[in-house]
Amino acid sequence: MDKIKINDLSIRTIIGTEEYEKESSQEVVVNVTLFTDVTEAGKTDELSDTIDYSKLKNEIYEMAVDSGFQLIESLAEEIAKISLAYDGVVRTKVSVQKPSALRFTRSAEVEIIREI
Repeated sequence: MDKIKINDLSIRTIIGTEEYEKESSQEVVVNVTLFTDVTEAGKTDELSDTIDYSKLKNEIYEMAVDSGFQLIESLAEEIAKISLAYDGVVRTKVSVQKPSALRFTRSAEVEIIREI
């Protein structure tokens, strides 16, 4: 199975369970892997034969900025749902990192894998 990846998408959004976290945007870093078949696109060199990952990135970004989730788990689930809605995507792996989540760490991260 082929893969298309969106790496290190930085998004500022309201996310968290604490009241102070709901007062201003925080950074989350998103990685998405789409499992699909890119054979035809490789032959034709046509965007219509593959996943428009620029469009997908924009959908993920816009949803996340406006979301207001409490948990990065919920954000990851919604990103997986959006990804799996694309024709040809049979599986997706989504990770969401929250750099400000834990003191003395680079980030906290949730990674999920979902299939059709």
